[in-house]
Amino acid sequence: MITDKIFWLGHSSVLIRSDKTVYIDPWKVRTTDKADLVLISHSHYDHLSPADVERIRKDDTVVVTTADAAPRLSGDVRILKPGERLSVHGIPVEAIPAYNTNKAFHPRKSGWIGFVVTLEGKRIYYAGDTDRTPEMEAVRADVVIVPVGGTYTMTAAEAAGAVNIIRPEAVIPIHWGDIVGSAADAGIFQEFCSVPVFVKKPL
Repeated sequence: MITDKIFWLGHSSVLIRSDKTVYIDPWKVRTTDKADLVLISHSHYDHLSPADVERIRKDDTVVVTTADAAPRLSGDVRILKPGERLSVHGIPVEAIPAYNTNKAFHPRKSGWIGFVVTLEGKRIYYAGDTDRTPEMEAVRADVVIVPVGGTYTMTAAEAAGAVNIIRPEAVIPIHWGDIVGSAADAGIFQEFCSVPVFVKKPL
């Protein structure tokens, strides 16, 4: 299963070990895998860590991120805006808007994003730092990786409501256990979800 190849690195950091190695929002990375593709959702320090990107980068690593984050990164850096898409090393990547609807931490005007990345024929949706939005509910994905910690993003119950509309094959809760959120939030999320939930331990 593709979920066996998706690893939670803590907070909002994810590693996917497929035919290609993909990191999403690497922060406090302890793994040594070198990246083929790095996706960075926005410029907050716990998502954009140039030092972590440098640690996992190799000569042909491609970084895909937002316009405000790109200047802080080196190498092959490509910018995506909400609604755009591209292909890197044969991997399709789509940018989904990520923003707050009832708080000010992630304004829509910032142009920050989540990602749908297709690997092994499966659409994997990493929601980014976001509330429940109409764009999120329209996503079609086989696996959803979603924040559940509240405060800066959706609460566990709000995240479960969104996931129950998307109806993926599996979902992985993140954005808990560091800065905000707890194991209790992951548990509430699992309780409210009508699809299989994989609560991962940090790698």
